[in-house]
Amino acid sequence: MSEVFTLRRKDYSLSDEQSALRESFRAYFDKTVDAARVRAAEPLGFDPALWEELQDRQLITMALPESAGGDDAGLVELALLAEEVGRRAVPVPLIETIVAARALSRLAPSGDLLSRLRDKAAIVTIAPGFGDRRLIPAGAIAEAALARHGDDLVLVPVPSLKPPAVGNLASAPLGWLDFRESRDITVLGTAADFAHIEREWQVLMAAALVGLGQTALDLGVRYANERTAFGAQIGAFQAIAHPLVDAAIGVEGARRLAWRAAWFADNEPEAAGALAISALLSAGAAAEKAGAVAIHTQGGFGFTVESDVQLFYRRAKGWAVMAGDRRTLLRTFADATFGAVGVGK
Repeated sequence: MSEVFTLRRKDYSLSDEQSALRESFRAYFDKTVDAARVRAAEPLGFDPALWEELQDRQLITMALPESAGGDDAGLVELALLAEEVGRRAVPVPLIETIVAARALSRLAPSGDLLSRLRDKAAIVTIAPGFGDRRLIPAGAIAEAALARHGDDLVLVPVPSLKPPAVGNLASAPLGWLDFRESRDITVLGTAADFAHIEREWQVLMAAALVGLGQTALDLGVRYANERTAFGAQIGAFQAIAHPLVDAAIGVEGARRLAWRAAWFADNEPEAAGALAISALLSAGAAAEKAGAVAIHTQGGFGFTVESDVQLFYRRAKGWAVMAGDRRTLLRTFADATFGAVGVGK
């Protein structure tokens, strides 16, 4: 067992089973979600019909432990799912709901909410960050959120009259969570429990950002191979090819880091906190760069709403900051890696 763990700490390739699982997810989303469907879900960024369709796939059940009636998928397998969600910019809050369902299976396994998450397409999100009022992913469509409040992990019902969606270029269904207006808050655990939840969400969001970046990159490469100028494909010119290669290196590096963070979160969680933040920051930067390079590769067309690249670039910009300001995340990463340092020390 120790030899296996030593190997997996350094080798982040996929097993045959994991590769087959990824191909299954990819085939499904390629068939089900095209750019037209993503556009149709804007500006809210949520497709209720697709959410209902996904329940037949039992993706949330797959993520739950066997004790909760699930298939006990690990975070690496879920990261493969999240990457395919990002690769098609799937307009449903699957990542947030999976993370919330896994948390409830540990902290409130007999509750009605977990049953409805698993069987009736309920939507529960998480509220990263701090403060009495915060902007949260899926806040405009979720019925409840898991959040840190002081030293506690709490379940906060979202009012039946949903807060209005907050407009954003990424077309994410963001909404405000305000503890000052919340009622019936239920304490489920501690701040440490929420840190575990937030870490899982960061890892899966990193994987989704990798997917966004990969599709933007693929669109840029395809255009470079099809577009001709001066009697040659523009991809033959160094000014086009080199930025695409740089972007590809960034996306692949972020992918491996996300897999690494997922594996550590499952097997050595005490070392996963800094890795999760690192993976999120790396994937956000890689996805943004891939989108920007693809847009520039397409020239003037890349800046139009008719170009599919802008769908992925806008989401890369938006999804990357849902976890918080990058400078704050970098400070958190530094504290987790080197220990907190007081002012003046």
